Amino acid sequence: QVQLVESGGGLVQAGGSLRLSCTASGSTRSFNYMGWYRQAPGKQRELVATIDTAGAPNYNPSVKGRFTISGDNAKNTVWLQMNSLRPEDTAVYYCNAERLINPPHEWDSYWGQGTQVTVSS
Repeated sequence: QVQLVESGGGLVQAGGSLRLSCTASGSTRSFNYMGWYRQAPGKQRELVATIDTAGAPNYNPSVKGRFTISGDNAKNTVWLQMNSLRPEDTAVYYCNAERLINPPHEWDSYWGQGTQVTVSS
């Protein structure tokens, strides 16, 4: 049973930094993608950043240049360094892992329980 365990959320002032960490346990196989999504109150969940096994990142334009995603395939771990945080970054951040099990369209998707990030103005 795959479980994603997140850490690193908290309260920070605008302009500050936080670093999120997520490790997937219960699997010896790596994932095709790992990343982060977020959901603010009253809004839909949105992509923040993902990274593939080659290390290629993909960012939401609203965080590009401020957030950096990195990963370690061997440890099934992904990090999100968040700098220059803004009040609009306030949300619950969810770790996600995707594994292609039957090309080209069948995927297994796993989610963490979420970690709260609050940015005060």
